[in-house]
Amino acid sequence: MDGILPVYKPVGMTSHDVVFKLRKILHMKKIGHAGTLDPNVDGVLPIALGKATKTIEFLQAAGKTYTGEVTLGFATTTEDLDGEIIEKTPLVKPFSAEQIATAMTKLTGPITQIPPMYSAVKVNGRRLYDYARAGETVERPVRQAVIYEFERISDLEFSPQDGLQKFRFKAVVSKGTYIRTLAVDLGRELGVAAVMSQLTRQSAGGYDLSATHTLAELAERMELQDTLGDWLQPLGTALQELPHYQLTEAEFERVQHGMGLPAQINLDLVDQLVLTYNADTKSVYTWQEEKQQYRPYRQLNLD
Repeated sequence: MDGILPVYKPVGMTSHDVVFKLRKILHMKKIGHAGTLDPNVDGVLPIALGKATKTIEFLQAAGKTYTGEVTLGFATTTEDLDGEIIEKTPLVKPFSAEQIATAMTKLTGPITQIPPMYSAVKVNGRRLYDYARAGETVERPVRQAVIYEFERISDLEFSPQDGLQKFRFKAVVSKGTYIRTLAVDLGRELGVAAVMSQLTRQSAGGYDLSATHTLAELAERMELQDTLGDWLQPLGTALQELPHYQLTEAEFERVQHGMGLPAQINLDLVDQLVLTYNADTKSVYTWQEEKQQYRPYRQLNLD
């Protein structure tokens, strides 16, 4: 089986757990996921099977859409509800819709973020969460991200007893965005502690929540039919956002031998070009200025 399988990851499982269970359900080893989800986050997890594992970097590069909840008034070590409370700033009165909208607008567009200590980012060969669990601190790298859309999608809820205000949001973001940190940054803009209190990934890699299947559904389908059928998407769907070129027979023979192709196949000289033959996705080529050729970047399916 070669292709992309949009899977629903439930709360309580790691992305690695999903891959581990799928290997047993599908009886195959060559499986990878695109875009790690924290255990307390549910939603779309694109899974690549077989030859499609070579497309994971393209799936990860695509934008993502989330819905979730921000709670204003306290902060935790992990920036979500899994961590210990490290700061409390009870609200005497709630923020207005206009104040929150203004703060969210300030966080829209290109931004810089510092990854949370409880994250999988590596520093000096170790994951940040390993430092955090050991009680150690380390300088964290600054990350660039783009927030295409960040807006409130629910009423504002205020609890005067504990001084907390919460609301739901939608965020459309680039690769590498930390939504937990976005919630914390929103609180900083408002001058209070904040935490991401719930999160669902609605879309990733070009697949949305309506296209996903649960592990239980996948196990049942394999038991009854021994095939995923149309639930498995062609590997080419992972490359939809890149420009395509249909090869001639002679050009395909060159691609099969790892040879370059002339600029004439795409005079726009795009960075990456998906090559197809007989409607099948075969390769991704990249433009090399020094050689004035398109050269192999990822050979996907040369049969």
